[in-house]
Amino acid sequence: MGTMTQNRRSALAIGITVLLWASAFVAIRHVGDDVSPGALTLGRCLVASLVLGGLLLARRRREGAVAAPRPTRAQWVRLVVCGVLWFGAYNVALNAAEQRVDAGTAAMLVNVGPILIAVLAGLLLGEGFPQRLLVGSLVAFAGVVLIGVSTSTADSTDGWGVVLCLAAAVAYAVAVIAQKPLLAALPALQVTWIACTIGGLCCLPFAADLWRDLTAAGPSAAWWVLYLGIFPTAIAFTTWAYALARSSAGRLGSTTYLVPPLAIALGWLLLDETPPIGAVAGGAVCLLGVALSRRRPAAPPVVGAAPVGASREAEA
Repeated sequence: MGTMTQNRRSALAIGITVLLWASAFVAIRHVGDDVSPGALTLGRCLVASLVLGGLLLARRRREGAVAAPRPTRAQWVRLVVCGVLWFGAYNVALNAAEQRVDAGTAAMLVNVGPILIAVLAGLLLGEGFPQRLLVGSLVAFAGVVLIGVSTSTADSTDGWGVVLCLAAAVAYAVAVIAQKPLLAALPALQVTWIACTIGGLCCLPFAADLWRDLTAAGPSAAWWVLYLGIFPTAIAFTTWAYALARSSAGRLGSTTYLVPPLAIALGWLLLDETPPIGAVAGGAVCLLGVALSRRRPAAPPVVGAAPVGASREAEA
């Protein structure tokens, strides 16, 4: 019963993560013309760090004077890698890329990340290379490619945009591999707060840009930055860490293939962007690939167990 409840909580956590990360693509697309890539990343990290820090203080008061475990030197190295690459470099690169390439191309290129995660997890974390995961990842990536081809426009793509998307994918994959071992010893909320704060510190050189952009754009842009900081960053990265602590990196990474079709659906609902038929078909293929990669193999039969018919005959 306890395992079933934990599985449901993990599924709920990754569901929240995927939905909120998909909404981030819509929000970035909406506010990207008003707030520069570095400034937007800094704003997200500052808001998320304040929210997560407040949650940590509230938890400590609720649980008494019990202090959170102190990271070791080796864990600090991983936290810095995660903060610099994922909360800092990944977001700056993605924000900048979406100013150069269309959303379909960006989704296709950034989703090289889950494949890299599966490979790195097999090599560095000892997760191996399960056939279902590899096949499901390839099927899901084929769906992402179909989405990218269906929504791409050749005249809106340039070389630097492609490079930035691939750089974001590599930063994402390496950060997940660095994060996974941390979650065996440190709470998900603590890991997320420290990494987010490190990412924000790395982006402090963009503070003047953030002030200038928000002052020029007005309250609407500030509300979007608040949304990105609270929901796709503070909440979604914490629920991701919670699920990652209870799953393999490769299997969990494959679920992020659901982000592109969800982003297209949200763009359809919120921005009135009608997706092409090919994108809808690509979304269905993504769903199939994720289902294949998340499917667990059937349990082997118990050696020596008597067939049901035989036991009934014995009873007779």
